[in-house]
Amino acid sequence: MTIDTLWYTRCPVPTASSIAISQGWLDAEFAPDGIAVQSLRAASDAAVRQSHFDHRQQNSFRHGGNAPPIWSRSQGQDVVVLGMTWLPQYQRLLAMPESGVESLADLRGKRLALPRRVGEKIDFWRASALQGILQALPTAGLTLDDVQIVDLPVYEPYLTQQKASRTGALFDARQYARTASTEALALIRGEVDVIYHYGASGPFLETFLGAQVVFDFQQHPDPKVAINNGTPNVLTVSGGLLRERRDLVVRYLGCLLRAARWAADHRDETWAIIAREVSEAEEWVPEAFGPEIHQQLEPIVTSELIDALEVRQQFMLEHD
Repeated sequence: MTIDTLWYTRCPVPTASSIAISQGWLDAEFAPDGIAVQSLRAASDAAVRQSHFDHRQQNSFRHGGNAPPIWSRSQGQDVVVLGMTWLPQYQRLLAMPESGVESLADLRGKRLALPRRVGEKIDFWRASALQGILQALPTAGLTLDDVQIVDLPVYEPYLTQQKASRTGALFDARQYARTASTEALALIRGEVDVIYHYGASGPFLETFLGAQVVFDFQQHPDPKVAINNGTPNVLTVSGGLLRERRDLVVRYLGCLLRAARWAADHRDETWAIIAREVSEAEEWVPEAFGPEIHQQLEPIVTSELIDALEVRQQFMLEHD
C-alpha cells in the first residue's frame, strides 16, 4: 500500500500531537519517504474537514475528545484507538452570584441550560453538558426530576469556513471564543440559572461573568464523576492504515511519545504551545488543565482508561 499523505486533526486541548506538530517532528519523520503530513484544514473540501467528526478521511489520525470517534465507530467507520490520556481539564457548573445558587444543594427547581446544535452530525457539546449534569446531580441526592432543563438551540456550526492551512487547527480563536456564547448569554439574561462548561475557555468565562462555581468536577473525590468528552482524551487512527501500513503508524506514534516526553521536561515551552492551540492566554493554562499538564500528555492504554471510555460509550448509547 503506497502512501503519499498522512492526515491529522486535533481538538483545541493539550495533546502530544500539538507538540509534535509545532516542533516539526512529524514532517521531519516522513519527509525522507516523500510522505506529506498535514492537517485536515489543508483541504478546502468541507467533507474532508468534517472527518474531524466522522473519521471518513483515509490514512488519518485524530487526537481529542472521545465523543466523535465513539459515534463514528457506531456508524460503521473503521476507527481504532491507539492511546488515551486522562485530561484534567476545567469542568464546572456555573451560576451568576445573584441567582442564590451556591452549591448543588441549591439546584432544586432551578433551570439548567442544555445547548442543542441544530444541523450537526454529532452534538458533542450537548452530550458533554448532559453527562455533566447527570453525573453532578446524584452527588447531592438529586435527579433530573428535581431541576428544569432548558433547551437552547444553537444555529452556528462547529466548523466554519476558514482559509486552508497545512498545519492549522480546525478551530481558530474567534470560533472557539463563541463555543459557549449561547449558554453564557442565557445566563446573563436570566433565562437559565446554571450552565455547564468545560475546556480551556472556562477560567476566562468564569472570571468574565464573575460566576459562582456550583460544582467542580475535578475536585470530586470520585474521578468517575469527571468522565466526559475530554476525559479520557483519545488518539485514534484509520483502521485500514493500521492494518496495511503498521510501520507508518508506529513511527507516527513514536513522534508523539517523543513529544510527550519532551513536554515533561519543558514546562514553559509546552504551556506556550498549549496556549496557542487553545486560543487562550498562557496564564490560563495551569488553571484550565492543571499545573502538571506538561507531564500528562503521553498517550497510553490502561484498564482504568479503557473503563472510562466504556462509561462514556454506554452513556452516549443510552442517551441516543
